[in-house]
Amino acid sequence: MVQHVFDAAVSLTDIPPVLVIGKGGNGVKALFGSRAQYVVQDEQLGTGHATQMAKQLLAGAADQVIVTYADMPLLQAETLQKLANLQAEAETAVALLSVMGPPDSTFGRIVRDANGRVREIMEVAEAQRQPNADELLAIPEHNAGVYCFAANWLWENINKLPLRQARNGPEYYLTDMIELAIQQNRVVATIVTPDADECLGAGTRAEMVVVEKAFRRRATNRWLAQGVTIVDPDSTYIDPDVTIGQDTIVWPNSYLQGETAVGEDCIIGPNTILRNATVGNNCRIEQAVVEGVELVAGTAVEPFTVIKN
Repeated sequence: MVQHVFDAAVSLTDIPPVLVIGKGGNGVKALFGSRAQYVVQDEQLGTGHATQMAKQLLAGAADQVIVTYADMPLLQAETLQKLANLQAEAETAVALLSVMGPPDSTFGRIVRDANGRVREIMEVAEAQRQPNADELLAIPEHNAGVYCFAANWLWENINKLPLRQARNGPEYYLTDMIELAIQQNRVVATIVTPDADECLGAGTRAEMVVVEKAFRRRATNRWLAQGVTIVDPDSTYIDPDVTIGQDTIVWPNSYLQGETAVGEDCIIGPNTILRNATVGNNCRIEQAVVEGVELVAGTAVEPFTVIKN
């Protein structure tokens, strides 16, 4: 999951991203090695505290700092670039990503003044304590938790965050940086993502299911736009590194996994698994498993066949 966010980040800069890690951090280090910088957050004191931890590695190293969660694997590099461009062009203290959502969302609400300028980010727990709670929770623009800061301003102010009492103990909220900017008469800019899937987080197993479905939806939409026929996207599973040629038809209950490459004018499925396979043009594979092999053009694989390397 972190890999997807990491890939989006490294496409924007030559500076190795900083990963703030805690429990399980050795696994993250083993995955990325020297491609990333690491800082250990021994105490779990919130998003503001995590950002404070990165100061030792990033202060003076860049003009902008993008901060995002590691459990948002659908966030795209193009969106991060737009956020960085907005911050630089408008010379704001911070530019943040927002998403339109329903009243029952757990995301903080972006509260604006009468002139439409960002006034604050109201967390749900805080909104529920207000006399106009229903009005606040009905605000459709929500904070996605992705920010691009002017680096100098961020490091000059990050240690000014107040310590708040959260459900699990005291925390420093990164959202309070918005209030600091407003108090200093600094502009806070926003862009709304047109793709709400970008803001899906996978903090629980249930949320992971939603994210997985969104991944599948994004993959199938991409191939549909490139001339591939997917008969039933809801029952088709295509991994990110798979490639498919134009005019291929993928029938339901098919799984294209790993680094599978399928040629043009093929018929795949139904009930077929392709795993790290290379399939030439004009192949037909029905109710079969093909793993780790190369099929030449025009191959027909009979039902109930297993071909493995």
